[in-house]
Amino acid sequence: MVSRVIPVKTFDLVIFGGTGDLARRKILPGLFRRFCAGQMPPDAAVVGAARSDMDSASYRDFVGEAVREFGGEETKADGKLAAFLERLHYVPIDARGEAGWRELAALMRAGTVHAFYFSVAPSLFGDLAERLNQHGLTDEDSRIVVEKPFGRDLASAKELNRDLAAFFDESQIYRIDHYLGKETVQNLMAVRFGNMLFEPLWNSQYVDHIQITVAETVGVGGRGEYYDKSGAMRDMVQNHLMQLLCLIAMEPPSQFNPDAVRDEKLKVIRALDDVEPHHIVRGQYDAGDEGPSFREEVGDARSRTESYIAMKVGVSNWRWAGTPFYLRTGKRLKARCSEIVVVFKALNHSIFGEQEDHRNVLSIRLQPDEGMTLGVTIKEPGPGGMRLIDVPLDMSFAEALGENGDQTDAYERLIMDVIRGNQTLFMRGDEVEAAWAWTDPIIDGWDTRGDVPKIYDSGSEGPVDAVQLLARDTRVWRKVAS
Repeated sequence: MVSRVIPVKTFDLVIFGGTGDLARRKILPGLFRRFCAGQMPPDAAVVGAARSDMDSASYRDFVGEAVREFGGEETKADGKLAAFLERLHYVPIDARGEAGWRELAALMRAGTVHAFYFSVAPSLFGDLAERLNQHGLTDEDSRIVVEKPFGRDLASAKELNRDLAAFFDESQIYRIDHYLGKETVQNLMAVRFGNMLFEPLWNSQYVDHIQITVAETVGVGGRGEYYDKSGAMRDMVQNHLMQLLCLIAMEPPSQFNPDAVRDEKLKVIRALDDVEPHHIVRGQYDAGDEGPSFREEVGDARSRTESYIAMKVGVSNWRWAGTPFYLRTGKRLKARCSEIVVVFKALNHSIFGEQEDHRNVLSIRLQPDEGMTLGVTIKEPGPGGMRLIDVPLDMSFAEALGENGDQTDAYERLIMDVIRGNQTLFMRGDEVEAAWAWTDPIIDGWDTRGDVPKIYDSGSEGPVDAVQLLARDTRVWRKVAS
């Protein structure tokens, strides 16, 4: 099997915040790997733009160090890094002033795709969009990429959408959620809509419940100030987990194109039930061997911000009515794991007599070790009667596809989709607003009631109350592998 490289148009990519941590760790090393894969045309150019006072030569040194640290094995290829760095330029720029904009305009070439990556605070999105327009840097083929957080509530999300819509059409705005660039996340659609095996069973008649878990072993670290104002609900549930839920629950789109896919995701968000307070568990990690407590890291001994959340969610439509979706995410947990678990119902009648409950379980691993596992029931080998056991049909992408398994980083894939003009894996404005419209009442309820998160041990699986959330429904969380 030969991996196909899909060519892209020549482009000028401007990274606002080009000296920031995201650019250093993800965007620039990802671009280098796409260069090594042959996906950057010979005359493509990358321009870093930031407040730092440096020239292009200094910026190439900065990027070279970043790529050597985060670029992977490709950095060892003779001459590749030097050839990549030749494509880089740098412009010191003032997002709210006039400094640097003429110099940036001089680097933009006619006849190329102009992409502008806003790797900056959301408070600068509107200013950058306005400056780009004022200085004639955009045309109908230009596009902008904006990072989350896209607002902190419905009102601020609407304001950001208005700011961008004043200068760019919705078809030019790429709201990036790196989770949607993961290979396994995209395979959700392939598994569902490309296999007769699953789609007929993908409904409340056959599915008992679905679990979506995103667990991290790290704490908030240097993001303490941001995280204390955000919390797990805003930082993870409103975007990452919401998108995973949509891909699992959505109806088959009429065709595989951006608006058809996003139309179906929007329908799921609008079908979400209001969440009752007793169907939510909030937690906050304590100090442990892994590091200080959440309150110590954020510098607020009375913080009521959650580092963990578990919740039971219902989707009121024909496909999923009555099937609960259990979501959980948290920091400083036992293991790093992102997975979606589809638990199918038990047999209506077993011909093998009374044995323990056996169910088919489909586990879709997003990280680490991307892949899928389908649990099936078989006879336990050996004499002594018909004893049933559950065994996994396991597929790791790395093992199954070998060297031909494209393990492209999510940012690499999404940036190339921006250049190609493919918005399938990016959120639309109405989708973002609908997600906030569902999220805001939940957060407002906590504030009104004065809810305080439950303290949980660092390195554990979260608050005990989260176990009870499922136990009340006679269900259990899938164990997070360490």
